[in-house]
Amino acid sequence: MLIAKVVGSAVSTIKDEKLIGVKLLVIREADEHGEAEGKPLVAIDTVGAGVGDLVLTASGSSARQTDITQNRPVDTVIMAILDSLEVDGEITYRKSA
Repeated sequence: MLIAKVVGSAVSTIKDEKLIGVKLLVIREADEHGEAEGKPLVAIDTVGAGVGDLVLTASGSSARQTDITQNRPVDTVIMAILDSLEVDGEITYRKSA
């Protein structure tokens, strides 16, 4: 699993039929403080995430293990929205209300 920050959304009207009805979000890998770094990727959202959320993602064959992504051409999935992170006994990220 990777920590990522949702930085945008992607819209596609022409796509494989197995992707119809799924929400596509643009994410970037994030550090333990919630700061985005790295190149952007598009992921299937299974939990109702939005721009600014810090999320957990899975890639590769693991990305096709959710009810929404099973048997779909998916390489990255958002499977959790993080409320907080604790690293070395310190809270490094807490979702704002």
